[in-house]
Amino acid sequence: MSDERTFTLASRASQLAQVQTNLVRDAMAAKFPSATFATSFMSTSGDQNQSALYLLGGKALWTKELEVALKEGVVDMLVHSYKDVPTVLPEGCEIVGVMEREDPVDSLVVKEGLPWTTLGELPDGSVVGTSSVRRVAQLRRQFPKLVFLDVRGNLNTRLSKLDASDSPYVALILAKAGLVRLGWGSRVSSDLTPPILFHAVSQGALAIEIRTDDDAARAFCEAITHQPTFLRCAAERACLRVLEGGCSVPVGIHSDLQEGGLLTVTGCVTSLTGDRHVQHTQEAEVKTVADAERLGEKLANVLKASGAKEILDEINVDREKRIGEAKTQEEVQKIEHTMEGGN
Repeated sequence: MSDERTFTLASRASQLAQVQTNLVRDAMAAKFPSATFATSFMSTSGDQNQSALYLLGGKALWTKELEVALKEGVVDMLVHSYKDVPTVLPEGCEIVGVMEREDPVDSLVVKEGLPWTTLGELPDGSVVGTSSVRRVAQLRRQFPKLVFLDVRGNLNTRLSKLDASDSPYVALILAKAGLVRLGWGSRVSSDLTPPILFHAVSQGALAIEIRTDDDAARAFCEAITHQPTFLRCAAERACLRVLEGGCSVPVGIHSDLQEGGLLTVTGCVTSLTGDRHVQHTQEAEVKTVADAERLGEKLANVLKASGAKEILDEINVDREKRIGEAKTQEEVQKIEHTMEGGN
């Protein structure tokens, strides 16, 4: 390691992204007290255009500007919420570090002052806020009398919208990891675990991206990597990569890695109306990332052969049709935003 080089960790400028970057920096500093680490935060197109994820580039919207800075040597490492990272990275960039995963589940957050704690307790017609097709498709199957409505913004904004006196929302569905990292775990009314709701791929994990040829940064990342999380996420991302076919798609996932190396991964794809649901599980003993990726690819191919491909094709056709019928840019942005996997 160079005693003179300062290693800069970069991420988005949101409060959550800064908290997550500081967690990674502190972990590296604890392992390498003689090294010097700095942080840098920038506003990305994803932050500036939160309602246009698909129109303007899907998950890459969160990472593109950061990766330009990385490749140009302006910064040395990028800290991402792993679920926001595209499954195919630019040439010369690589994910080499993954921190131990927070609980990856989604959680129900009920408006302050209301008595309910679970989706099953909510009165018929209750409005639940979420910006994720993945969540809505799965939950419509089991809670057809609830109304799901788009809600946008960072966590602070969404919680403010929920608690406002004129809010249409009775509750929100949010990723638990973000709530915990920002100190809002007490707002969780209940967790939505499988089989009620399968979470997004890599949800709850933090990933560190570097230039492939930066051996010093690689050593830092590998030293703080939680290998069980790396293996689980590798399988989940491989499954998504095969299912995507170039488009972001709403895929639910759950994985479990036993101490002996047995990795079990369950994936699902659900139609927009919730009337069709394809779900399968695959398992294998894994020792390497390549082993985990093969398992994830196998699961994806089983899902596709069992009807998931038809559902995903319909979702993409529906999206393109609605975009074609939209009369304003704002309408297009809203359509695209609701297709995203969800924060």
